[in-house]
Formats: sequence, C-alpha cells, structure tokens
Amino acid sequence: MLKKLLLIICVASMLIAQSAQDFKNQQMQGFNKEKKQFGIYKKSQEEEFDTYQKEQNKAYKAYKKEIGVFWDEPKISTKKKWVSYTEDKKTRTDVDFSKETITIETIASSPQEAKQKLQVALAKVVTVDTKTVQETDPLEKRLSKIKKPIGVVGGEVKAEPILSTIVFKNPPTQASVNAYVNKYVKYDKIKAKKSTKIKHAKIYSLNVALPKDTMIKRSKIYYEEVKKNAKLQRLPMSLVFAVMHTESSFNPRARSHIPAYGLMQIVPRTAGIDTYKFLYKKKRLVSGSYLYNSSNNIKMGTAYLHILYYKYLKDIKNQDTKLFCTIAAYNTGAGNIAWAFTRNYNMKKAAPLINKKSPKEVYNKLLRDLRYEEPKHYLKRVSQRMSSYYRLYGS
Repeated sequence: MLKKLLLIICVASMLIAQSAQDFKNQQMQGFNKEKKQFGIYKKSQEEEFDTYQKEQNKAYKAYKKEIGVFWDEPKISTKKKWVSYTEDKKTRTDVDFSKETITIETIASSPQEAKQKLQVALAKVVTVDTKTVQETDPLEKRLSKIKKPIGVVGGEVKAEPILSTIVFKNPPTQASVNAYVNKYVKYDKIKAKKSTKIKHAKIYSLNVALPKDTMIKRSKIYYEEVKKNAKLQRLPMSLVFAVMHTESSFNPRARSHIPAYGLMQIVPRTAGIDTYKFLYKKKRLVSGSYLYNSSNNIKMGTAYLHILYYKYLKDIKNQDTKLFCTIAAYNTGAGNIAWAFTRNYNMKKAAPLINKKSPKEVYNKLLRDLRYEEPKHYLKRVSQRMSSYYRLYGS
C-alpha cells in the first residue's frame, strides 16, 4: 500500500513538474512573441519618425531656397536668434536675444516704401505673442501640414509675451506702440544697400537696441514655471535659470540644427524620450510644437536635470561635485563625464575616482579633460550664471 502511495506521489510530482515546465515554456513563448512584436512596432515607429524628420528637413531646405531668391543670406531661427519673415518673404526681423538687439530688413523700391514696411515690422515684433507666431509664421504653417507619425506627441503653444513686457512698462496700447515705432524708425537711422537679387530695389535695414535688463525681464516671464518644476524635481531654481539662459538666452523660438527645441533645448530623440518616459511612464517622441510650449519645455528640461543628477550620476557623493557633473552632462551626456576621468563611458567605474577628488578638483579636471570644447565653456557659463540667478531669485 505504501509503495503504491509513493508511486502515485512520484507520478503526480512528475506531472506537476511537467505542467509547470509547460506553463513556463508557454509564458516564455508568449514573452518572446510580445518582445518580437514590440521590436517590430519600435522599428516601425522609428522608421515613421525618420520619414517625418526627413519631411521636416525637406520643408526647411525648400523654405530656405525660396528665401534665397530674395536674400543673399537666407537666415533661419537658431538657439539665440528668432528670425521671422512676412508672407512675401521681402521683410524679415531678426531678434538676437544674446546681444539684445532687433534687426529689421526689407526689400523696397524707395525709402518711403521701406520706412512704412519697417514701421509695420517693428510694431509687430514688439507686440506679437508666442501663440500668434506659431500660428502665422510661414515656415511653421508649412511644417504643421506634415503628417505626424502615431505616437508623436503634439501640443499647442501658449500665448506668452516675447518682447512687449521688455519694451513697454504697461500693456501696449496703439498710442504707446506708435510712439515707440516713431522713435526708432527714422530716415537717418535706416541704412540702404543695393539688392543683388531683385532689380531696381534696395535692402533697407534698421537696428534697435533692446533695454539692458532684457535678460532679467525675460527670465521673470518663466519664474512661476521654474519655481514649480525646480521644487518638484528637487533642484535649485538658479540652476534651471542658468541652463535656460545658456541654452537659449530665453528665446522661446529657439531651434538648433540637431534639432533641439525651445527654452531648454530639448532633443526629441534622446533627452526627449528619456524624460517623457520618466514623467509619464510611456515611451514617446515629442514634436517641435510640443517643445515650443514653455510649460512643456521647462517641465522636461528640469526633469532631465533630475534624471542626470539623481539617476545617471547617483554614485557621486559630494553634492557640489555632482552639480558640476550634471551641468556638463546636460550639454554633453553622462558618458562623456565618465570619459574625462577614465577614458571610457562607464559612470560606475568613474564614480570612485570622482569621489576621491574635491569639487574644485573635479571642476578643473572637467575643464581640462572633457572631450570637446563646447561643454567646457558650457560648464563655466552655467556655473557663473547660477550665482547671478541665486542673487536674483534666492534659490
């Protein structure tokens, strides 16, 4: 009887073990199938986004070619400059946020025509808001018609002042705008040169200096958003402001060749993906229009600083040392911080070496041994500007 019982138990155990193995095999097959499907989906998404980016680049090139019909130098917005054209492309404004100047140029057949066009352009540039720019800019209108792939997050741009709060003490009225325009658009201030593109026409230009406190006034527009997100991500406000200043000089239309977008220059395919997943637990690409929204941009920029400081560089013990490394990493990536100390990209190996040094020693080593010159200058500028914003905002 005992032998029979033992035999039954043994057979039952074998059956249970086999069933468990079968279940495990089924699970693995299901997992591998899902993994394969996800890989196919991911590849499809990447291919769609590549196509989307190519179409965008194609639109940019076509637009620049059209501008080149009228202008020797077909300017487009950059990190520090906001360049906009009229529909006919014969008048353009170039706001240089780093130099705090407005340059307006127009192609006209007479000084009288030029003066009128320059007046209209100056009145518009000092009063227009970010939402209106997004909706009326000829290039943005063209880009908005390109079909976005599924999974790319779009967004609407908020209506925020660009130059009006800098130029005017109070909300601008027709009378105050007219007075401002008449003050600067005068024949003796307008320069002219012959157009090499349009016969019987000249290029008339006007330079207007913005107030000396432009950078401070621009930063104040974003104070509440920075304060909220810096607190949420456990970061000093001075760091966020200093990064924003260095990245874009508070140009809300900032766009680099990479491309990176907006105030804190987020790159959709790298920092954009990591940060969106950190914030919303979903792996998504974000569009340029999403990042031209200042709230989205500041939220993602501060979150990326958080990821660098609290995740990628978490093994660095000294807070000041970690801050220097975070600043440089925002520009060049955490792997390049490791490379400066170990000549490889592994932060696990670099952290013990970094921890043996004082903050000042780490700062000097980064300035000496980072792979590229740009992050060295970037570390210097952000560190110095942090002190200014700390004095201004107290955090």
